[in-house]
Amino acid sequence: MSEPATNTGTVTLADIEAAREVLRDVIIETPVQGARWLEELTGGPVRFKCENLQRTGSFKSRGAYVRISRLSAEERARGVVAASAGNHAQGVALAAQQLGISATVFMPEGAPIPKEKATRGYGATVVFEGRYLEDSLVAARRFAEETGAVLIHPFDHVDIVAGQGSVGLEILEQVPEVRTVVVPTGGGGLLAGIALAIKAKNPGVRVVGVQAEGAAAFPGSLNQGHPLALPSMKTMADGIAVGLPGDITFAVVRDHVDEIRTVSEESLSRALLGVLERAKLVVEPAGAAAVAAVLDDPAAFPGPTVVVLSGGNIDPLLLNKVIRHGLASAGRYLTLRVVIPDLPGGLANLLAEVGGAGANVLEVAHARNSPILSLDEVEVLLQLETRGEPHAAQLCERLRSRGYRVDAT
Repeated sequence: MSEPATNTGTVTLADIEAAREVLRDVIIETPVQGARWLEELTGGPVRFKCENLQRTGSFKSRGAYVRISRLSAEERARGVVAASAGNHAQGVALAAQQLGISATVFMPEGAPIPKEKATRGYGATVVFEGRYLEDSLVAARRFAEETGAVLIHPFDHVDIVAGQGSVGLEILEQVPEVRTVVVPTGGGGLLAGIALAIKAKNPGVRVVGVQAEGAAAFPGSLNQGHPLALPSMKTMADGIAVGLPGDITFAVVRDHVDEIRTVSEESLSRALLGVLERAKLVVEPAGAAAVAAVLDDPAAFPGPTVVVLSGGNIDPLLLNKVIRHGLASAGRYLTLRVVIPDLPGGLANLLAEVGGAGANVLEVAHARNSPILSLDEVEVLLQLETRGEPHAAQLCERLRSRGYRVDAT
């Protein structure tokens, strides 16, 4: 076994293999699961690496445990502090509990309630600070300076990267024929670890990182040649909402990752819905980012492809919103504005046509005060449930063929 890594220098395959030994009886070797519904699009084998089924619900418990387990007795006595939107928080809290160390975690305001409660449930003290992870990280550093607690960075430490790299070793063993690995990416700890492990073992495997469009710090940083902070971020994928790559992770991603892609909020919603509906797995928006990239451009992932589901910690209220948004993005919810004669039976006739097309009416509203309407017309706003985009298009065509003026939104 190699010597424990420090916060400087590079991570080697030996470091990752040593980290895996540390984790062997601590974490779950998460399963891989087939995704035939994606294979229909890509034309090749697709497998999910289900880190959403990991202890604490994400991959973060790997790196956190490796980092904390290597603290000296004197460092352990001072306790640890971390900054996290939730997944790293839980990983740190659980590792500290397992090792008998006190933990304080700074979280951004508005962090998901289930993540906060789980962090407290593992025995950590939670403090809310700032709007973004970077704000919480500043507060955590200040706390470390004032109290002597050891800062457990969420991604920019070689022990963290080595721990996350154990995912890459598992992928190569579980899917030895893999040709592409797709990884959700925030600060880059998971991506860096997986890329290092895979490229050391099989350099021909393509490694792709995926970021949310509203929090994509890596493309600009790579273009400039150094970590570059985003001026602002906006994404529901809080698990990958990191505005500044770390120095360590940036260097690894620059040197070992083949491509960084970005995905929209709509793509994240569709991906989360697809994983829930077709794979019967619960993931958070960040955990679905790699799936979103495959759905956006299936031809770019011919397979065999492993798609990492990085986490499954999602607030039920957000899950409900994302499902509805995903249904709308997939054409399953349809809003129509239809102009009909303002005569008895006009609405009934319209609804009969909608029902005859197999759509389900969720909501109906009337509007008579519009400059586009004649005196004998009324506009009807319909909220409908359909079987998807082709069905929605067929419905609109049916209504237009019956003489209705239809505006689909």
